[in-house]
Amino acid sequence: MDTRGISTTDIFSLTVQQADQLESLANSALSSGIDQYVNKNYERAVKEFKRAVALAPNSSSAVEALNYMAQVYLNLNDAQGAIDCYKRAVALDPTREDTRTSLAKLYYFEKRYEEAQREYEQVVRLNPNAANRFSLGQAYMANGRYSDAEEQFRKVQALEPQKPGGYYGLGQSYARRGLFDEAVMAFKEAIGVQEDFYDAYAELGYAYADAGRIDEAEDVLEFLEDHDSDLAGTLSGYIYQVRAPRIFFADPVKSSFPYYRYSAGTRLSALDAYLANAGASKTYSMTFYFDKPMDRQSVQNPFNWRIGRSEETGAGRLYNFGLAIPSTEITLNPFPVSVQYDADNWSATVRFVLQQNTTGDGTIDPGHIQFAFCGKDAFGVTMDRKADQFMGFSGVI
Repeated sequence: MDTRGISTTDIFSLTVQQADQLESLANSALSSGIDQYVNKNYERAVKEFKRAVALAPNSSSAVEALNYMAQVYLNLNDAQGAIDCYKRAVALDPTREDTRTSLAKLYYFEKRYEEAQREYEQVVRLNPNAANRFSLGQAYMANGRYSDAEEQFRKVQALEPQKPGGYYGLGQSYARRGLFDEAVMAFKEAIGVQEDFYDAYAELGYAYADAGRIDEAEDVLEFLEDHDSDLAGTLSGYIYQVRAPRIFFADPVKSSFPYYRYSAGTRLSALDAYLANAGASKTYSMTFYFDKPMDRQSVQNPFNWRIGRSEETGAGRLYNFGLAIPSTEITLNPFPVSVQYDADNWSATVRFVLQQNTTGDGTIDPGHIQFAFCGKDAFGVTMDRKADQFMGFSGVI
């Protein structure tokens, strides 16, 4: 445009008119883009939103177009495209709380926790309400900054003492730190504020399970089964995973060792005629079943097993029933010669050797030979100390 002979006032007026026209065109493109977005014509929607930004790049319509364009990219599973749009929108208007919140949520969902934390810190500066502080606390917790997280959750409590969010967040942070008693108390406080806050019940169940309080975790599970089946299903799987594995039983059919004989002083030759020969040896087996899938390498490591005379206290549990052990009594190698794990049946077949003494009159108390396992299950959980051993006289111990 040739502006010679036009006054400054006229130039300003023309500039404003042109800006208004561009703003109007940008709004029209934005409106068209929204229509295409609603109708799921995402490719055309993106074109319209880009046109709206290009026509008025510093306007509020550009911010709106970028926010909508981010939603389109999310529907197309392009998280980075959405992030780029939100970042451009934030750059245009850093005071838009909703845009920063959307960006922070997306960072968190993508597990980019440090970036999420930085955005939530800006959101809290713009609006330090309970919801924003709770989200910031979650971001701090994801980054391992538990003290900062707990500070935010306490502020949530102060802002909304009649709502469960602050207690719930504190419980989560305590649980992450392994402070399970404190976590349990916090979750119970959250439930006390809102009885139908079933997420808090689920977290309470997780805390009980992590603390090894499986019976209490299962009580929570039973409650959730009647109120929220989805949460109950997740908690059930978690309890199963963290619950310590147990020896379930020994199979008398598959086991060649007669552990069910309770007679002290049983001659080895009574177990097998071949063992009547001095110095003779024979390999026996015991097959144990577990109540969970086990780690094959752990089960098959002979040094995770111990075989020996019972030292259990209680009526009749001591080797040889507590009587003096005769000089003819043989001694077993404490480690098996091999262990084979059957993943289909969760069973372990332990093979070990009995060897006759040099005089051919060796004796043994089969019912008081104790088998112990100190390995792990398929989830890396160590054995339940109350069910990691077996002997014929008393079964699983």
